[in-house]
Amino acid sequence: MYKISTLNKISPVGLSRFNEEYIITEKMEEADGILVRSQDMHEMEFSEKLKAVARAGAGVNNIPLDRCAEKGIVVFNTPGANANAVKELVICGLLLAARNVPDALQWAGTLTEDVSKAVEKGKSQFAGHEIAGKTLGVVGLGAIGRKVAAAAKALGMEIAGYDPYYVSGGEGISVYTDIEEMLGECDYVTLHLPANDSTKGMFDRRLLGAMKEGTVLLNFSRDKLVNDMDLAAAIETGKISRYVTDFPNNNLVGRKNVILIPHLGASTQEAEDNCAVMAADEIRDYFENGNIINSVNFPKLDMGPLEKGIRCSFMVKDMENPASDILGLLSSADVQVSKVMASRRDDGISYVLAEIASQNVPSLLFQGENGAKIIRYRAIER
Repeated sequence: MYKISTLNKISPVGLSRFNEEYIITEKMEEADGILVRSQDMHEMEFSEKLKAVARAGAGVNNIPLDRCAEKGIVVFNTPGANANAVKELVICGLLLAARNVPDALQWAGTLTEDVSKAVEKGKSQFAGHEIAGKTLGVVGLGAIGRKVAAAAKALGMEIAGYDPYYVSGGEGISVYTDIEEMLGECDYVTLHLPANDSTKGMFDRRLLGAMKEGTVLLNFSRDKLVNDMDLAAAIETGKISRYVTDFPNNNLVGRKNVILIPHLGASTQEAEDNCAVMAADEIRDYFENGNIINSVNFPKLDMGPLEKGIRCSFMVKDMENPASDILGLLSSADVQVSKVMASRRDDGISYVLAEIASQNVPSLLFQGENGAKIIRYRAIER
């Protein structure tokens, strides 16, 4: 029996994926798994029982990934589950900026007398631009970036893209290897990057300065990607004509030519359902089969469903040959292994799955040479 705790409101559609082998508990200290959306977990203490955290969304800035890895806690996310919702809001933001809709709405709301006459007289001040034929630069061609590119292309835009890890698949995107070169060709630029140490403040004076005069910049990814002070300067000079973001903060509120949306990217019922279902399924697959899919702190390893027998999972660190070492460890304990698979991260953390014939699963502790060790060991039985 597994116990699951929720730190935010999680869609009932996702929670319904847990069968009678699972109990939803309010006591985090007794949970085997946690489902979370936006709650900050950095200051939380984790019990020895906790085995997995699933973020019902893509970003994991609210979770202490390294600390979880050290304790053998797998952190999952749900890439692509909210991609359509974010894509639709990006297109909405693009059109809001192109047609000056926010300013027009605010002005229209002040009209009190002879409204029709006032509208005809004053509407010219909000004349905008059509997006057809304009070039959209997509920085980051993951699940969301590709969807945005496809939608914008369907609306008649030319698409340029930058992503060092992207392999073109005939989507009609002109992929650039030099981001500054791409930025100089675009009328609109949309950001779809993870927020990490290498991307924090990435859009600073240098990259903002590489853009065309009057570029519209859209950020529905993370606010940390853009240097707010450099952005303000670029807006003042007209280098950036509009900044549309889903991440309001104190530096942006009240600024002219800034369109603030209150973090609505994934706020649709469909996206919340999709994220919750995916998060629940990831936890179940890990608990019941030992498989790790879409983890952000452990390597991927999928041995498929466990039909019958015993599957042992090992989280190990600094093993040069994790599959071979674990195989040797089990053999020395007279455990017969029928199948073993391993995957490894660059930092030395590895994950190993081994199917065994023995009915007596040994209690294994291992300290190898050069500090190699087992972080966590678990046996799954059918």
